[in-house]
Amino acid sequence: MTAVLPADLVPPAYGAASLADVLPGGAAALGVAVDRGGLPADPLGLTDALAGARRVAVLLVDGLGAHLLRAHAALAPALSALATPAGDLAAPCPSTTPVSLVTLGTGVPPGGHGVLGFVTAVPGEDRLLNHVQWADDPDPRDWQSRPTVFEQAAAAGLPVTAVAPYAYAGSGLTTAAYRGAGYSGTVGAGDLAAGILRSLAATPTGLVYGYTPELDLTGHVRGIDSDSWRLQLALVDRLVEQVVDGLPDDAALLVTADHGMLDVPRGTRVDVDDEPALLDGVALLAGEPRARYVHAVPGAAADVLDAWRGVLGDRAWVAGREEAIASGVFGAVGEGMAARIGDVVVLTRGPWAVTASATEPGPSRLAAYHGSLTAAEVAIPLLLARGRALG
Repeated sequence: MTAVLPADLVPPAYGAASLADVLPGGAAALGVAVDRGGLPADPLGLTDALAGARRVAVLLVDGLGAHLLRAHAALAPALSALATPAGDLAAPCPSTTPVSLVTLGTGVPPGGHGVLGFVTAVPGEDRLLNHVQWADDPDPRDWQSRPTVFEQAAAAGLPVTAVAPYAYAGSGLTTAAYRGAGYSGTVGAGDLAAGILRSLAATPTGLVYGYTPELDLTGHVRGIDSDSWRLQLALVDRLVEQVVDGLPDDAALLVTADHGMLDVPRGTRVDVDDEPALLDGVALLAGEPRARYVHAVPGAAADVLDAWRGVLGDRAWVAGREEAIASGVFGAVGEGMAARIGDVVVLTRGPWAVTASATEPGPSRLAAYHGSLTAAEVAIPLLLARGRALG
């Protein structure tokens, strides 16, 4: 089956220049080879970029798209001054936090690890799984069974630590993405900076991961074109400056993101509750406003596909499951994973979003979104700071 994305949607370059390639490259620079299911060990060339480093920290800033950072460089002088060892990278598909965090943590595309959306169907159970509200049902080790980069590094004798908010400790998503790493809970930006530096100082060699969510949350609620978002970016920049200033001489810091985002005006939203044709024959509506999975009742998939294409037109790329998989946007989809993807896949174009005000009132009121494959959502930075002994 031939599947072609519209020119304005960007297929992630898994195994070449994607978020999946960051941690394996960092591990390789520290002497640990990671099994990536056939993908190259270090396509970003981090072994060379991190040459001499005995300790590596990777900080993921939720929502820090490459386009946003360039557009606000004056507000983020510390970030903007960092080196760019591999140019922009690509977030996975869908370009959303749970998918990205597990893609980072496992070093493989979504089709390989199975966390394929913000909300996905649990096959055979007629229910949805929200990955950010996930505890232990289904068991995270079964739902995402692939060994993480942290597990593989720890098994090779490399100390590994994840430094992230206390609230996320022990969650299903944390287990799926970070298992194998010692988890150090944080209570704020200063505590995160201190925790990263403390973890680096605790061992002569090691891999440390840090995560900060506030920029993304601010963007969703206030919009990226807001004073609140701009001031939050300045705070992120100060956080990065503090970590850079405190790096051990033989340590390096990589800064990246899970996705970008864009404001979505009220006039470019299609609400499924105002379009009865979009719900006819639908058993479950999953995903999020810019990346929808539509699960049809038995026998209705073709009609549902036609209805969504008819209503949305060129406001979205609307594809059947097999067509979407064949396009490669998920990477190679493993056995048993396809059913987690909807019978119909909808990736919105331009500033459009598909909301559901009755069943998703909170998400439908947000100011900014991500999830699709526009450049604004997919392009993420990879930035590098090196300790004084590394030059």
